[in-house]
Amino acid sequence: MKRWGITFKLFVMTVVFFVCFYGMVILSQLFFFDSFYQQQKENRVEKHLKSFGSSYTSESWDTTRTSQELARFMLRNKTQLVIMKLDGKMKSEDPFHMKVMNEDGQIIAVSLSLFINQYGDEFSAANIKLDDPLTIQGDQLIEGDASSPELIFPTSIKKQGAAAIGDESEGGDTQFSGIVTEIVLPNLKIWNPRQGILFEALDEWFPLSEARVEQFKGLQMQKADWTAPWGGIRNSVMILPVQQRNGDIDLLFTVTSLQEVKDSNDALRWFFLYLGIGGFVFILILSYFYSKMVARPLIKLNKIAKRMVSLDFTGHPSIRQKDELGSLSNSMFTLSQSLDSALSELREANQQLVEDMERKQKMETMQQDFFANASHELKTPLSIIKGFAEGLEDGVSAAKQDYYIKVIIEESEKMGFLVNDMLDLFRLESGTTKLRKTSFMLTELTEKVADRLIHFLQEKQLQVMIIPANELPVYADAGWIEQVILNFLTNAIRHAEDGSTITVNVQSDEKSTVFSIHNKGESIPEDQLGQIWERFYRVEPSRSRLTGGTGLGLSIAKRILDMHGCSYAVENIEEGVKSMVRFEG
Repeated sequence: MKRWGITFKLFVMTVVFFVCFYGMVILSQLFFFDSFYQQQKENRVEKHLKSFGSSYTSESWDTTRTSQELARFMLRNKTQLVIMKLDGKMKSEDPFHMKVMNEDGQIIAVSLSLFINQYGDEFSAANIKLDDPLTIQGDQLIEGDASSPELIFPTSIKKQGAAAIGDESEGGDTQFSGIVTEIVLPNLKIWNPRQGILFEALDEWFPLSEARVEQFKGLQMQKADWTAPWGGIRNSVMILPVQQRNGDIDLLFTVTSLQEVKDSNDALRWFFLYLGIGGFVFILILSYFYSKMVARPLIKLNKIAKRMVSLDFTGHPSIRQKDELGSLSNSMFTLSQSLDSALSELREANQQLVEDMERKQKMETMQQDFFANASHELKTPLSIIKGFAEGLEDGVSAAKQDYYIKVIIEESEKMGFLVNDMLDLFRLESGTTKLRKTSFMLTELTEKVADRLIHFLQEKQLQVMIIPANELPVYADAGWIEQVILNFLTNAIRHAEDGSTITVNVQSDEKSTVFSIHNKGESIPEDQLGQIWERFYRVEPSRSRLTGGTGLGLSIAKRILDMHGCSYAVENIEEGVKSMVRFEG
C-alpha cells in the first residue's frame, strides 16, 4: 500500500470515520442513554396521566369503568396507578380485583395485585371465573359503606373442589365464602412482578405533609425519584391532582419502575465494550478490503479505453474523485463525449445523405414512370385529334364535319381530364401537399357529389340512396375527401347495372366512422383486386370518361386516404362491388 496513495488515504479515512462513529455510539450509551431513556419514559407516562385525569374528571366514570381504565393505563404504560384522597384514603379499587357476594348478599372487593405477585402461577392454574364459589381469608383494608364495598387483602383463596392458593396458616382477621360476581385480571404473560410495590410507595408518601397538601390544592403536579426500601429498586413517582365537579380534589398516584433501564444499561456497557474490541478489528479488516476496491475504477477505465478503440464511445460515466484517477476519468469522459458527438453527427449526416439520395432516386423513378404512362395515355387521343384534323383539312363532306369536330372536342376533354388527374397525382406523390382538416358530415358531402353527377345517373337511370346510422362528424380535409367520394361514386356509376340503386352507408361509433358505397353489377376478377389501386390501371379497356375513365381515380383516392391515415378496401359482394373507407376518431 503506497503511502499517500489513494488506497492508503482511503484506508486511513475509513478507519478514522468508523472509529469516531463507533466511539460516539459507545460514549453516548455509557453517559447519556440512562438519563435519556428515563426522561422519555417519564414524559410518556406524564402525557398519558394528564389525558387519563382529563377523562376521569369530565366523564364521571362509575366504579367498574374506573377499574377498567386503571387496568388499561397500567398495562399500556407498564406502571402502577391508584386514585387517592388528600386524607390518604384509597378512592379507587385495586384495578386487578374480584368482587364476591357472600351468603348475606353483601358485595366484598378482593384486591389481587400483591396476591398475584406472590402466587401468580397457582392463581392462573386455578382458572377462577364468574359464578365460581370461593372461600377467602385475608385482612380488611377498607370498611364498606353505602357508597363502596368492603376491601379485603387475601392471604389465601380456595376454589371449591381445588387446592387452596396462598398460605392458610397466616390466617387474617376476615374469612368468608361467596360467589364471584366480577373479576378483572392482568395478562399474566406480561405481568410485572414489581407492580405490587405501589403499596410500599403509598405507605411512605401518606399521610401527606401540610406543605404537599397545599401544593395539591393548588393543582400542582409532583414528581420525584423514589427507591424502594426493601429491594433498592429505582422508581419514578408522579402525583397529579385533579378537581372533580363538586370541588373535591383527587390524586392520581403513579409509580413507574426505572430499574429495568438501569439493569439493561449496565449489561449494555459490557456488551459494547466487548463489541468495541471486536468491532475495531473488524473495521481494520473492512477498511483494508474497502480500500482495495479503488482498483475497480481502473479496470473500468481500461474496458472503456478498449471500447473507444472500437469506436464505441457510449456508457462511460465520469468518476468524480479529486485525484489522479478522477482526473484521468474526466479527461477520458470529455474525449469520449466529443468523439461520440462527432461520430453521431457524421452518422446523421450520412443517413440524411442516403435518405436524400433515395428520395431523389425515387423521384426520378416516379417522374420517369409518370412521363412514360402519361405519354402512353396521351398518344391515343392525340393521334385521334390529328387524324380527324387532317380529315377536316382534306375537305371532308359537310355532313361529316360536325362529327369530326365533336370527336376532336371529346378527345380534347379527355386530355384535359387526364392532365388534371396526372397533376393531382403528382402533387400527392411529391409529398408537398398539406392537409387542411375541418369537421364535416360525410352524408352532406356525398349529396353534394351526387348532385354533380346527376346527368350521368340519369343516363343510366340510376338512383343514389344515402343511409346514415348514428353519424358523427369526421375530421379531415374536405376538399380531398370530396375527390375520394367523387372517384368512388364515379366507379360505382360506371359499373352499375342500368336502372339499379347505388347505396351509400355512413355508420359511426365512439371510435370510428365507416363510409361505404355498394353498386349492383359485375364483380371485379379476384386476381385484379390488388391491382386496381395502380396508376393507369383499368379493369376494362373502354376509353369513355364515364365507362373507362383515366385509370388514375383509385390511385389518387389511395394517396389521399394514406395521407389521412384511413383504412380502405374494394371487395366483391353478392351481386356487385363494395368500396369502404374507415375514418378513425
